Amino acid sequence: MIRAILVVVILIVLGALKVPIERDLAALHRKEHFRGVEFNLDLREKLGQLGFVAALSGFRAIVADGLFIQAHVAWERTEWGRVLLLFRQVTTLQPRVILFWDMAAWHMAWNAAVAAMNDKSQPRLALRVKAQREYFALGKDFLERGIKNNPDRLQLYEALARLYKEKYKDHEHAAEFYAKAATFPDAPSYEQRFSAYERSYCEGREREAYEQLRQLYDEGVKERLPTLITRLKFLENKLGIPQDQRIPDK
Repeated sequence: MIRAILVVVILIVLGALKVPIERDLAALHRKEHFRGVEFNLDLREKLGQLGFVAALSGFRAIVADGLFIQAHVAWERTEWGRVLLLFRQVTTLQPRVILFWDMAAWHMAWNAAVAAMNDKSQPRLALRVKAQREYFALGKDFLERGIKNNPDRLQLYEALARLYKEKYKDHEHAAEFYAKAATFPDAPSYEQRFSAYERSYCEGREREAYEQLRQLYDEGVKERLPTLITRLKFLENKLGIPQDQRIPDK
């Protein structure tokens, strides 16, 4: 009986000590946006025994780097299923490393998608297109989850905008994510310009795009790039801008 009481007392004391520690860790995870690391059976299945033990013992960064190297080797061998699996493990272990999310999306939406479309072992075009679109979706998923874990970093917004532009030909969403990237204090000046370019291709949003591009043009010579001038002239014609309000031909 005394032993049982002692065990209960120890458990109560340990529980009391554990609560504030877990609360502080949860607050730190929220602050650092560690949404991707949950130590549960799902993580155990994703990482395997060694990776899970390493994650619990604080060696996430080392294990993630090792898996990243393995993913590079798998890419060289065009083992796309293994590349996907390894990058899911890497991004789960290190959700705040932008490079891992960006590389995962690039391998899926660009490399694997191109390989699927050029797969000579699949004679049916429809199935090759289907596989290609599935890889696009995997790339998009990596970027979307990367943004959820890193809402304070602009690189993944830009990468997602580029994916919408180049792979989905979705100018509306491309403009949206370039615009989101442009809101960051350290955003390059081209983010706003790219957003306006993409918006100029969206039916019904030409006036908005024209005003944005004209504002950039009026900022000075450094903004008067060939693409900007080409899109401005296109919009001037489409919107019927009066001749005396148009930019000069040269």
